[in-house]
Order: sequence, then structure tokens, then C-alpha cells
Amino acid sequence: MAKLALLSVSDKQGVVELARALVEEFDYELLSSGGTAKALQAAGLTVTTVSDYTGSPEILGGRVKTLHPRIHGGILARQDLASDLEQLQANDIRPLDLVVVNLYPFEATIAQPDVTVEAAIEKIDIGGPTLLRAAAKNHAHLTVLCNPGQYDNYLTELRENQGAASPDFRRARALEAFTMTAAYDRAITNYFSGLTETPAPFTLSATPLQTLRYGENPHQDATWYQTKAEGWSTAEKLQGKELSYNNLVDLEAARRIIAEFAEGDPAAAVLKHTNPCGVAVADTLATAYERAFNADSISAFGGIVALNRPIDVPTAQALKKTFLECVIAPGCEPEAQEILRKKSKLRVLLLPDLLTGPKETIKAIAGGLLVQASDDAVDNPENWQVVTEKQPTEAQLAELAFAWRVAKHVKSNAIVITRDRTTVGVGAGQMNRVGAAKIALEQAGETAQGACLASDGFFPFDDSVRTAAAAGITTIVQPGGSIRDKESIAAANELGVVMVLTGMRHFLH
Repeated sequence: MAKLALLSVSDKQGVVELARALVEEFDYELLSSGGTAKALQAAGLTVTTVSDYTGSPEILGGRVKTLHPRIHGGILARQDLASDLEQLQANDIRPLDLVVVNLYPFEATIAQPDVTVEAAIEKIDIGGPTLLRAAAKNHAHLTVLCNPGQYDNYLTELRENQGAASPDFRRARALEAFTMTAAYDRAITNYFSGLTETPAPFTLSATPLQTLRYGENPHQDATWYQTKAEGWSTAEKLQGKELSYNNLVDLEAARRIIAEFAEGDPAAAVLKHTNPCGVAVADTLATAYERAFNADSISAFGGIVALNRPIDVPTAQALKKTFLECVIAPGCEPEAQEILRKKSKLRVLLLPDLLTGPKETIKAIAGGLLVQASDDAVDNPENWQVVTEKQPTEAQLAELAFAWRVAKHVKSNAIVITRDRTTVGVGAGQMNRVGAAKIALEQAGETAQGACLASDGFFPFDDSVRTAAAAGITTIVQPGGSIRDKESIAAANELGVVMVLTGMRHFLH
């Protein structure tokens, strides 16, 4: 008797080609339902519909079609157990050798900005996960495929093994099926947790993408896992050495800061150990990069560069002048790529979508996890409050906005000093704010005259204001919220400094 394959897929990519190979090369018969059956029939393939096979029509608008003993009996039967085979024969059920299923696009549906709860619910697949779990459970006797990317490997497996998949192959595909259903349920759970005030269990599902040489240090093992087919796993690597754990951590920090400047004038950021050592916006990309690099050229050596525009020839020429670990940009001109090839060890990655990032941040602690929403709130300068007698000019307000966007991405305690939309001093990760201010002001030197200062947190005392004013700072932006705000405001008034409160802090620990 011919082997029997069940095909019921939402994503029909490659399914016709798979089905044709099954029929023509391996003498399979096809069982299918709904749109998949129509697609196969339109391609000239002979298909038995699920409803014809079970004798039960699809009902409830397609909500019920594969949930039937003739289907699940054929999947779950242990083909080496006589009693199971006797029951199949008694009930006129054929054993299945292959189940090909993928699921309704629930995550893609809820990602739509105006999706309704009703529309989301209709994209919760019931039959699909049931088929996958049943087939994965019984992988000792059949194969389950849940992703179009598996089809070619399966056909290769059959060609190399006289038409039969090996136990190891079937077990690996079962793991992928269970991984898919777990991730699917996680997405549904997380969606419904947003519809209620009751905290839901937080579950995380990720697929191993790459084993890394090591973690932060050589004695630490590390693996790169993918949670979604987006972000860094989809970036195009033009050249360079293998990415390391530290590279990826730095690249994500670089993506987050350059995303602040995804729109508008050309921008560049140079980072070291996740902190920006130079950020600039200019009329050209090359100028922005040179300003960002020169803001702290010592720290920039061996750093990560993020650009908000495709790499052009002048920028490529500037990039090749020094040692850098990685460059990330949304694109690269062919002529620029040829220039960068001369720095063969430089990692160059293209990530067209710089904006899409994780919706939550996760930190592991002993016995648990801390999960919070990502700090992607948009600060609107129109809602800021000028609290000093001296008012900012339009140009000063624009500079304050630039400095504030950079400070958001500097480790707390953070002080950022900017001038002409270029960082001139950065104080990061200090135990007190005065210390961070002194580091930033010392780095800025004479360029602090007439410059802007941004602080990620409020000033608990007026000492930072006085230190800044003594160095020549003329404008300050900070969140406010201290019980001693009046003291800082009074000091700013006394010293003729403009102070603006944002009402929103951006601690980054």
C-alpha cells in the first residue's frame, strides 16, 4: 500500500513542490484540507480531502476539519503494536507516514496596529497544534514537518535512505514541532496577559541559532538563540570575523541608540562596552561619523559604529582609517563595500530595520527572572518644562533634545555634554552624579563653554549644577522629581543657566 501524507498548511510556500516529489519519487498518496487541498489540486496533483476521507464535512466555518478519529488514529497508532494495527483495520483507518502542518499567523496578526481581539482570536489555531503534537509524540513511527525550510532536507533524507527517514531525523523534527507549539502558546499567553490586569506566567521560547566561541570571557560557554525571525538573526553580514557574544551585546546597544536618529539628518554613534563614546548628527554621514569618532578617539579605537544611513564612499574611506570591531548600517553602496573589503577582519553588518527591537528586557536573578517593558517611550520636548528665569532659544532646545536622546543610552549615573549636535563629554556608570559630571566635563575641556548638559536622573543637590556652570555649561536638561529640585533651580537662576525638566527619567543599569 502507498504511504499516506497529510498536508495542511497556512504558509503554502514550497508545499506544491514537496507534494509533487512525494508522489512522483516516493509513491505517496496525499490527504489534505481547505486551501491546501485546493492549491495542490490546482497544481494537477491528486488529493483526497479530509472531509471525504473522514466522511465528516468541515464545520463552523473551518474551525473543525482535522479533529477526527480517522485522522488522529492514523497519526497516533504505534505501527509495531499488533493491537493498534488491529484497531486501525477495524475502524478503516490508514496509518500516516508524514504530517506537514504549520499554523495560523497569530503573531503576525496581533502585530497589526489596529487588530481587534476578535480578529486575534480567530487566528488561534486549534487543529494545527493538535496535529503537530500528536505527530511529534509518535515520531517513532512517522515524520512531522512544521516549517517550509524543512522540506528539502526531508526529501534529501528520503533519497539517501531508500525512502525512509531515520529515527534521529524524525526525533529532531519532533523537537522542532514541540518548539513551535510552545512558542505559539507563549505568544497567545502573552497577548492575553495584556488584556487583563492579572500577571500571567511569563514564558520564553528560543531556537538555538549559533554556538559562540565563548561568552563575556573565555571560560564562559555561550549560545545565540533566536526568538523571532527578525533583528540580528536576519542581518546581512558583508564581511569580517565571526561575531562574538560581546559583539552582539554591543551591536544591540548600538542599534538602540542609532534608532533614536533613524529619521532626520545623517547620524553616527561610536560605542564601547555598550556605552556611547561619541554621537553626532551632521549634514553628511561622513561628517557625522568623523565628529562622533573624534569626540573620544581613544575610546573609539576597537569600538562599534552604528550609522543611520547606507554607507557611502566618503564614510567608508573614513571607517577604514582605524581599527574597529563592527559597523552596522541599513545598507552599503557597492563602491563603499569595495573600500571596506581592504579591512577584511572588520565585521560589517546590514540591518535595514533599525527600529524593531524587543518589547521587554529580561534579567536573570537567582531563582527567577525580572521582566520589564523596554524603555522605548518617546520623549516629546513640547511637554518639557522650562523651570528657570532664563529661557532657551530654539537652537538650544534642539541641542537639549539631542543630548537627552543620547543620555538615555548611557549607563547610570549618566552625564552627557553636547555641542553642535555632537557629544563632547560622557560620564557613564558612576556611583554618584557629581563624579559622572566631573568625568564628562574633564573630557569636554574647553568645548564645555556654551555647551549643553544632560543628566539621566535628577539632581539631589545643587552641586552638579554649580560644577557644570563653572565649566561653562549654559543649558541643562534633566528629569526633575527630586524633593530638592528648588535648590537646583535656584542655583541655575543664580548662575544664569537654562534648566529644562522632562518629567521622565531614563536610568540604564
